[in-house]
Amino acid sequence: MRRGGIFSNIRIMKRPYNTLFLIMSLDGKISTGAVDLMDFDKDLPLIDGAKDGLSQYYDFERTTDSHSMISGKVLAKLGINKKQPIAKTPVSFIVIDNKNLSRVGVENMSQKSKHLYIATTNFDHPAFSVRADNLTICASEKKLDFGDLFENLYQLFGVKRITVQTGGSLNAALVREGFIDEASVFIAPILVGGKDTPTLMDGDSLKSAKELSKIKPLKLVSIDKLKNSYIHLRYKVLN
Repeated sequence: MRRGGIFSNIRIMKRPYNTLFLIMSLDGKISTGAVDLMDFDKDLPLIDGAKDGLSQYYDFERTTDSHSMISGKVLAKLGINKKQPIAKTPVSFIVIDNKNLSRVGVENMSQKSKHLYIATTNFDHPAFSVRADNLTICASEKKLDFGDLFENLYQLFGVKRITVQTGGSLNAALVREGFIDEASVFIAPILVGGKDTPTLMDGDSLKSAKELSKIKPLKLVSIDKLKNSYIHLRYKVLN
C-alpha cells in the first residue's frame, strides 16, 4: 500500500467483531475456586444472595451472537465428555482445544452446534476421527495464530460476530493481541477471593514498563443496575 510516496506493509485484517461475555464476582473471579470441581454454573445457584438474580445472566446469554467461542477446558469442566442426551441449538461453536475434548466430547458438541469449528495445533486430536457434516477443523502446526483463525472465519465462512466465553488465560491472550472489541460483563454480588482462583484475565503478569501497551483502555458504553444487586457493564475496548 502506498500513501504520500511512502510504502507501507501494514496488513488490513477483516475479522469478526468479538465480544467478551461472562459473569464474574466483584473481585473479578470467574469461578468459585481453584479446582475444576468448583464452577460458577454449578455453585452460584447454591449461594444465597447470588442465586435469585442469576437467571438474568442466562436470559441475556440467549440473546448473544449466533457464533460462540469457548475453550475445550471449559467444556470438559462442564462435563461435555460424558455420554448424555444433547439438544440441538441454533448456535455455532468455535472451540479452542488441544487435549481436553474426547471423541465423545467432540460428538456431543457436533450434535449441540449448528456448525462446530475446532481450532487446534494437535494433529492427533479426537476431532480428526469424527465424521460430521457440520464439523470443520482449523489446524495449525505451530502456536495457534488467532489472526489467521479470525480472518479465515470471516473470509471463508462469513462469521461476522463472535461471543467469546473462554477462561482467564485465553481471555488475556485475546485481549492483549487486540482481538476483543467489546466486554459485556455481569457482576454477581459476591466476593470470592483466592489468589489461584481464575479471574476474567489471567495469563502472564507484566514485568516491565515496555509491556504497558498490552493494557487495553476501555470506554464505558452502558451500565445497567439489575434485580437482586446484579450489574451489567458494557465497555468498548480501545485497541
